[in-house]
Amino acid sequence: MLDHESRVDPRQSPMGNESLSAIVSGGAAAELGPRRNESDIVDAQRSAPYAEALRRFADTRPMSLMVPGHGTGARHGAEHLAELLGERAAAVDIPLMLDGIDLGENSPLTQAQQLAAEAWGARRTWFLTNGASQANRTAAIAVRGLGDRVLVQRSMHSSFTDGVLLSGLTPSFVQPAIDAHHGIAHGLTPAALAAALDREAAAGHPVSSVYVVSPSYFGSTADVAGLAEVAHAHDAALIVDGAWGAHFGFHPGLPDSPARLGADLVVSSTHKLAGSLTQSAMLHLGNSPFADRLESLVERAYAMTASTSMSSILMGSLDEARRALVLGEARIGEALGAADAIRDRLRSDDRFAIISDGFGAFPDIVEIDRLRVPIDVSALGRSGHWVRGRLSEQHGIYVEMSTATSIVAVIGALTVPDAERVIAALDEVARAALADPDASTAAQPFPELPAPGALRMLPRDAYFGGSEVIPAAAAVGRVSADTLAAYPPGIPNLLPGEEITAETVAFLQAVAASPTGYVRGAVDAAVSGIRVTKS
Repeated sequence: MLDHESRVDPRQSPMGNESLSAIVSGGAAAELGPRRNESDIVDAQRSAPYAEALRRFADTRPMSLMVPGHGTGARHGAEHLAELLGERAAAVDIPLMLDGIDLGENSPLTQAQQLAAEAWGARRTWFLTNGASQANRTAAIAVRGLGDRVLVQRSMHSSFTDGVLLSGLTPSFVQPAIDAHHGIAHGLTPAALAAALDREAAAGHPVSSVYVVSPSYFGSTADVAGLAEVAHAHDAALIVDGAWGAHFGFHPGLPDSPARLGADLVVSSTHKLAGSLTQSAMLHLGNSPFADRLESLVERAYAMTASTSMSSILMGSLDEARRALVLGEARIGEALGAADAIRDRLRSDDRFAIISDGFGAFPDIVEIDRLRVPIDVSALGRSGHWVRGRLSEQHGIYVEMSTATSIVAVIGALTVPDAERVIAALDEVARAALADPDASTAAQPFPELPAPGALRMLPRDAYFGGSEVIPAAAAVGRVSADTLAAYPPGIPNLLPGEEITAETVAFLQAVAASPTGYVRGAVDAAVSGIRVTKS
């Protein structure tokens, strides 16, 4: 059993830890203000200036004759919200453009974003309230200012595809390493990236930006430093979709922050494992050869994608999550210990296998995120979907995702789950599965991840051109007008402008038919029809 008595309040954590050492030595945000000494940086990271400004505002008990319409008072218009969220939530839910909070030189919001840049090793950081999807769209619009061609890892999130459509980028693609047995897309080696960049240059259209994904949904982590070196050698900026690695760089047992490894832009879905509220995220600008050119481009793109009513609650949670991560190395260590305990127990049980134990077979994977526990449940004779459902329905344990062969448990960097409860629940699920082998619900594995069809039109032209919906079977050989992405994990399998193949149709329909899968962008849930360009 884990010792939960050793937990510490992050605000009281001693200051000699690895996380603060990395921040102090990095000098990441020196460009944003006067250079500060080590003591100043350490003291500043103890604070959460924007969150504290919200608290001060709430404590004055103001009379609000402005939006939001709940009036910020639990007894003066926000009673209905207090029932759900407690009295404090409405009090700190305030609009933008208030002096002493987000207005004025060196406002608390500006300070909070500067502290985040320091913490993640970035030159500059933007707080986002429309999730990492906003970061992806912002990055795509920004890099269009560097040139019109982008090389994209084909396991990109569909929101980056949205950005390609919005910005008018012309994409080309490079396939990541694939675990065909489990249907998992991993990452790229620097050599694979170099070959793809050379291919594009030889074809007469060198790219100006590169988009890669690290870590993957299953926790595989690529050589970001090597990828950055290759991209820069080809005069291309590197965007790293690090949505699932917002907690990287805050404990020696985790990979480092991509911003410290040479990435030009880093998409950071802070709410996933780093402790902020759902839909809050960050976009980091690295200290790179492209930083001067990208900063104003990102600022302009951010103005296009951000809400003019950004949630103070979400931004406050980003500020507090940063402080908790920086000062919470001991707590992160406990989270890692819990994840390791689950893995170690399952390794000794032949009814289960740890998928990441086989990551050494893939040369693109140089590190793993220990806070992801991908579990192969094939030996149970049941699908991962069945196992996931049994865990939630019978034991109140919810895992992040399931596939035909696996489930994936995700452990937040600041959470310490009861490893014994997890193991006991999995033991019961395994016993139930094996007690009645004739009732096996083992799903047929999905078809292999399909290779993309040929790009026959520019994505933007296909999306905005004339279109029609036809039966999926009849769509084979036609050109897609939509982006279709199987969830999880949201990787586009079909893009506007691409030729529709029989393999892609079969894959999308198989995902749509699975208990926990759906296809974003489909005209119907079963993918019985597909929108195509008019001939």
